[in-house]
Amino acid sequence: MSKVCEITGKGVMGGNNVSHSNHKTKRTFSPNLFSKKFYLIEEDRWITLKVSASGLRTINKKGLNIALKDAKAKGYIKNY
Repeated sequence: MSKVCEITGKGVMGGNNVSHSNHKTKRTFSPNLFSKKFYLIEEDRWITLKVSASGLRTINKKGLNIALKDAKAKGYIKNY
């Protein structure tokens, strides 16, 4: 899968490297992604998600089930 967070939808951004002489070359900014396993208590199974650091904070704040439902509603994840 590509470099996209499955909870927040954060992906790769483009930009420029700017040298001291102000010469610009293209570069990419990658999100801070982790491949992490989570335990779904309701379904009694483990799932593996590719989440960013802010996605982990979202899961800690809202809870895993609500975060997964929001991500599915927004189209960031198809099934889990």
